[in-house]
Amino acid sequence: MHILFNWAMKWEYIDIDRMNPISLVRVEGSSKRLRQPRILSVKEFRLLLDHLQEPIRTMCIVAACLGLRASELVGLQWGDFDWKNQEVHIQRGVVIGRVDEVKTTNSNRRLPVHRNLADLLLEYKAETAPEASKEDWLFPSPYGTGRPRWPWTIQRDHLLPAGLRAGLGPLGWHSFRHSYSTLLRSLQVDLKVQQELLRHSDIRTTMNIYTQAVPDAMREANSKVVEMVLPMRKVG
Repeated sequence: MHILFNWAMKWEYIDIDRMNPISLVRVEGSSKRLRQPRILSVKEFRLLLDHLQEPIRTMCIVAACLGLRASELVGLQWGDFDWKNQEVHIQRGVVIGRVDEVKTTNSNRRLPVHRNLADLLLEYKAETAPEASKEDWLFPSPYGTGRPRWPWTIQRDHLLPAGLRAGLGPLGWHSFRHSYSTLLRSLQVDLKVQQELLRHSDIRTTMNIYTQAVPDAMREANSKVVEMVLPMRKVG
């Protein structure tokens, strides 16, 4: 019933602002993740990209370079980007078609956007939506609904098959966020900077109150990851 109701909302047979009544049902232990996300190495991530087509390929690059949750990824609008200052404001998420604020107060942050990623996104915009306004979605629904794509559909129809074709096994959106976190740790990035980039709120209160990540440190740490995942593109 849950799946049927979600599909009915997707195809707009049911008002999308109505809550799925099945979402009110809670089964003890059902919220626990049964399988840990697959952590991808840089080599494996690039291999995966070879098995993806646009715009899914660009979506995965953004997820891997910013460590976004799937709901935040599809919630991106062009107006969220400050190209001059190379930043993006993560301020909304989309869950089952419903646009809302991000998961927590700590999640509402500005993140650094590396020049490599900025160049890729501007090229993507020029090719796919040159007339897009600030309120337009980066990754709109292919059905012309004016709404963003559904990440779980992409996971089922694209990520899972691509992961299997690449010999990486089944993959989901969590893989990119967890891989981003793993790369930050492997680079020995300061713990507080990791927290700021991942926008977590579970570090001890004393650290949250008395320690602040320096924006330059955040940008430097993010740059190290992006330059591993997305090397400088050759011009000419």
